[in-house]
Amino acid sequence: MFLVEDKRIHDLNGKEILKGDYVLYWMQQSQRAVHNHALCHAVQLADSLNLPVIVFLGITSDYPSANLRHFKFMIDGLAETELSLREIGIKMVTWLIDPVEGVVRLSENAAVVVSDFGYLKHQVKWRKEASLAVKCRFVAVESDVMVPVETASSKEEYSAATLRPKITELMKFYADVPPVMKPSKSSLYFKINSADLSDCELLLSDLKIDRSVAPVTGIRGGTSAALNNLDNFIKKGLHIYHEKRSEPSTGITSGLSPYIHFGQISTPYIAGKIMDIESPGRDTFIEELIVRRELGVNFVYYNTNYDSFESIPAWAAATLKKHQSDKREYLYSKMELEMSLTHDINWNSAQNELVNTGKIHNYMRMYWGKKIMEWTESPEEAFDYMVEFNNRYALDGRDPNSYAGIAWCFGKHDRPWKERPVFGTVRYMNENGLKRKFDMSGYNTKYSSNKQT
Repeated sequence: MFLVEDKRIHDLNGKEILKGDYVLYWMQQSQRAVHNHALCHAVQLADSLNLPVIVFLGITSDYPSANLRHFKFMIDGLAETELSLREIGIKMVTWLIDPVEGVVRLSENAAVVVSDFGYLKHQVKWRKEASLAVKCRFVAVESDVMVPVETASSKEEYSAATLRPKITELMKFYADVPPVMKPSKSSLYFKINSADLSDCELLLSDLKIDRSVAPVTGIRGGTSAALNNLDNFIKKGLHIYHEKRSEPSTGITSGLSPYIHFGQISTPYIAGKIMDIESPGRDTFIEELIVRRELGVNFVYYNTNYDSFESIPAWAAATLKKHQSDKREYLYSKMELEMSLTHDINWNSAQNELVNTGKIHNYMRMYWGKKIMEWTESPEEAFDYMVEFNNRYALDGRDPNSYAGIAWCFGKHDRPWKERPVFGTVRYMNENGLKRKFDMSGYNTKYSSNKQT
């Protein structure tokens, strides 16, 4: 029988398992019915108690920095998850409510509450509040990392070089992925009202949300879409990923980051699929999926300033402040940047890709960030703009990886380089270097047009 590793399970309140009508699984970060350690643990607890499982998900209109684009992608995925849970006899209850309030209300008849695990400040806060408010035991299970964050490291790591040996040694102990587990007792007979996830447009109309950013066309949320993307990448991209991943025009990416962000696919599952394949691109992809991504998790978990300039290393902050008064060749307002109105066609293309598709090519994201630093009056202003743009437009924004990527532009997880104007000893990137490395014509042809809505 599959057993969820103890280190994945966090007892958040030390209370007892009570007599109840069901085990309640609060689904928040891991929005999937398969390969889900938290759901697996809930099912096993329920079977041991001879109880059914009810899954609860609360949709709150004021989720930090979320808008119509994000909600549409998420609800598409949740509709599929609900159907998959129903097939194994689990009722999913979705309420338009503050998630903590919903958990506490449903916990009144629960024997124990199981939650998945979140690493951002509001996710940690929600789980703490809920665990204190419920009367029964409350445990949170890490389902979206290969190695549990505190097991991988007990502190904020300096760089990938310091985390890599720790996490690589531990990966083999956490490689097992839970199967689909059907509870012994069905919960489908419970008469609990729930939002209709099958009618996405109607549900969206009931939410008081920011509607200024349109959903991305041509991409749909959900585990099935995520698994299809993974299969296509394995067939068509993995074998050349190590050589072509940095070239903006090739489009050699997995396309999985939005699905990972919403927990619609399991990173341990992805890793297991990739590691079983003999391919020259395998190790490069695993480095980015596990080491680099979980370095981002480590960053936001141990550094509560992750979304501000205060998160960057002291050496980087000092050198940027020293050069803050240096003359900038170009200065752009927030509006000009957001509308892609700069002199640099490559940067404009990257911003347009973000706004119109909800993503930026990995290499162009670095260039995008470095140029915002160069074209604004202060590093603090640059950091704030990058966080706002990324959170607003990216489907994989508001994510540990996104915050780590932004901070990297300012020297986080990096080292000092040769001193130069504006950047000091923080790494610099320029247009000539971009042109030297890559043929940008295909990328610019695809994204140079401003189609913002």
